[in-house]
Amino acid sequence: MRLLLLPVFFACLPLCSRASAQSPVTINVDTINHGATISRNFIGLSFEVSQLLPNENGVHYFRPDNKPLIDLFHTLGIKSLRIGGNTSDRDVRKLPEQADLDSLFGFAKAADVKVIYCLRLHNGDPQDDVQTVKYIMDHYADQMDFFTIGQEPSAYPRMTNATRSAEGMGGEFEKYSYADYAVAWKKFADALMSAAIVAAPDVKFGGPSVHNNGMWAVKFMENFGRSNHVVIITEHLYPGGAGGKVPTPEIGIDRMLAAENSEMTNGFPKAYQKLYDSFVPVAISNGLPYRLEEVNNYFNGGATNVSNTFASALWGLDFCYWWAAHNAAGLNFHTGDKVAAGNSLQASKYTAFFSTTNGFLVRPLGYGIKAFDLGSHGNFLPVTITNSGNLNLSIYAVLGEDRNLYVTIIDKEHGADARDVAATVDVGAIYPTGAFKAIPAPLYDKGQVIFLAAPQGDVAATDGVTLGGAKIGNDGAWNGTWTPLETPSIKNLENGIFSVKVPAATAVIVKLSPN
Repeated sequence: MRLLLLPVFFACLPLCSRASAQSPVTINVDTINHGATISRNFIGLSFEVSQLLPNENGVHYFRPDNKPLIDLFHTLGIKSLRIGGNTSDRDVRKLPEQADLDSLFGFAKAADVKVIYCLRLHNGDPQDDVQTVKYIMDHYADQMDFFTIGQEPSAYPRMTNATRSAEGMGGEFEKYSYADYAVAWKKFADALMSAAIVAAPDVKFGGPSVHNNGMWAVKFMENFGRSNHVVIITEHLYPGGAGGKVPTPEIGIDRMLAAENSEMTNGFPKAYQKLYDSFVPVAISNGLPYRLEEVNNYFNGGATNVSNTFASALWGLDFCYWWAAHNAAGLNFHTGDKVAAGNSLQASKYTAFFSTTNGFLVRPLGYGIKAFDLGSHGNFLPVTITNSGNLNLSIYAVLGEDRNLYVTIIDKEHGADARDVAATVDVGAIYPTGAFKAIPAPLYDKGQVIFLAAPQGDVAATDGVTLGGAKIGNDGAWNGTWTPLETPSIKNLENGIFSVKVPAATAVIVKLSPN
């Protein structure tokens, strides 16, 4: 079977009213050499532990009868629920009680998610953590993924009375030593494992849960990676840095949508590769998976008029695929109505959705997460791209568990000079013409597409985003549709060729079905 040539031309969406120049792109997909398998629980969300506490009316956010939230989790494809954030550790106000945990795990069962739970380390008491772990493992072991001990410990204050606002994230602030952390972590882990020998022998841990610090991950593996019930390495990443330091929304969006080969110093892909290089090869050599258990675009709640725009949808879709293609076990977007920004809770700009009086309003990032869910259940296929116009694109191919071939094209072109993508999809033929078969049989003979789009291709749009021509409702329902590709000519059908156009500042998922 030969390489699949995948050039695709899509008709412009109704929402795309501007006239843009087109540039041809050819995508070669290797269907023989399968790449990494995307984990079935890859897509996750992360919430502050304070979200587990009842509101002023005594009602829990996470509860088994919160149907709109349960349905939204199902719609977005969420399979991992991480509970942590600053309010789980150094900025804790009140830790959950048994009733709060019962409500959380009742929700988790209804939503069909596994839970990652962060335990307090900074100024904490090991016996408090023992009681939490014992209760969870006695009652909800089947719904637990793993525990972590401590939230971003590299940013702990050097002095007991120091506030987080005085010492933010970053090398110039983070002076708490790994050596001190290792001693504290071992003390807590020993207490937890001693209790677990009888109560929960299958308890599992991850760590070190630091932000963008591969050095700590490598040292953690050296100290604890082959013992202490450690089963996974955890890191956090906000590639844009502090949201409040973004000079302008335009610059913030440009950084978010920077091409992987961009010379932009603060372009996001540079941060991905730097973090990957700093610890992932060591994790792989030690046979340990890794997960980015808390991520988003800019920390401290996000950047104004950046984190909540359509650019975050294109970024989130690309971010998921980049890390999945680099063997991550998954990632959890930090979200929620309010998130910790330093040592205070503030309204979240980067959240995937927020509460309304009748359910949840899904923001652009949520649409990017859903787009990833549509085309990511299977194995990566290698792609070779001919992009003579040097368009700002990301392209991924996945051979689905359902035998369909999914090609996701993310056109990150934006601004006055943005160009549409004109590609050609050639999926080849199973049998050559010859004595045994007079006409070649196409490997894939049916095609459908679905678009992730904003009005007028505006990456700064905060409303009007659609996937498959539809919004995700406040009740969590989504009724987007796949659009059939136009039937190719007989000659092109013999060669498995389809055509379509991808407008600038748009993503498309191409689904090709076998005959």
